[in-house]
Amino acid sequence: MPAVSVIIPTYNRAEFLRLAITSVLNQTFQDFEIIVVDDASEDHTHEVMNNLNDKRIKYIRHEVNKRVSAARNTGVLNSSGDYIAFLDDDDEWLPGKLQIQVALLEDSTSTCGGVYTGFVHIDRSTGRILEQVVPERRGNIYNDLLKDNCIVTSTVLLRRKCFDRIGLFDESIEFWEDYDLWIRVSKEFHFECVPECLVKYWFHGNQLSTNVGVMIRALEAQIRKYGESFSLHRKYCSDRYLSLAVLYCYAGNIGKAREAFSKAIKIYPLGIRSYFYLCLAFLSGRNFKKVNGAKETLTIRLRRFSPFRPLRVKM
Repeated sequence: MPAVSVIIPTYNRAEFLRLAITSVLNQTFQDFEIIVVDDASEDHTHEVMNNLNDKRIKYIRHEVNKRVSAARNTGVLNSSGDYIAFLDDDDEWLPGKLQIQVALLEDSTSTCGGVYTGFVHIDRSTGRILEQVVPERRGNIYNDLLKDNCIVTSTVLLRRKCFDRIGLFDESIEFWEDYDLWIRVSKEFHFECVPECLVKYWFHGNQLSTNVGVMIRALEAQIRKYGESFSLHRKYCSDRYLSLAVLYCYAGNIGKAREAFSKAIKIYPLGIRSYFYLCLAFLSGRNFKKVNGAKETLTIRLRRFSPFRPLRVKM
């Protein structure tokens, strides 16, 4: 059996998928299997997979689109490694990633469930580095995760027993399903981190994070699921409602936006930005976007790694 199972869910990203797989094949640590789960792609993903000649690669195709949580779960259920790593089909690993993480997990106690690394965030259209994120949080990070998400999926290596203990990804969640999993894992296990940028996290237009409706439903679901726990950290809980309210505005639902802005202010009255946005919310949705964009040069880009900071969403 391989030591590591690498799960790569994919959907209509054939042009990126080959690069992601190549970054795994180029790892200095070679005791792995790659499980590509094609979530009913309609492009030439099948041709890309047929042209890859490596017995360590397993290709599984869903006949209907089930979304990313189900695709990752299919990968986990068909894996055999003691450790499970995730790689999004539009991201890439640097060569030493797995070797460093496996060594760290093997040297850790059984209370450590996983290891995550830093990453470089890059604009794929220009090659410009948007930021470099080096993690610091380790050990019991449950309370840290209740504040915001510090873990990017493509940086993670987990022990298989994490899934035995807490179950798989929640398939009812359309977006930020990874954040939901980290919260559940962190209640049972500690995390280690590698303070190095070992993942290329690419930003481009063909991403789920550009779908405001999906983000609204996901954030509503997380507030319902973890609202009581989130409320332990009032400022960060307020930020969630502020983020939700801004999304409502961009969706044109000004009534719900006003309610969410008011909730953010009630939870944390010192949040000045909430008052400013509430005033803007008395404008129409179109004027909100116009004024808010002029005020903050709105790039509205919702990040996978910190979804609950006050939002900038790319439209």
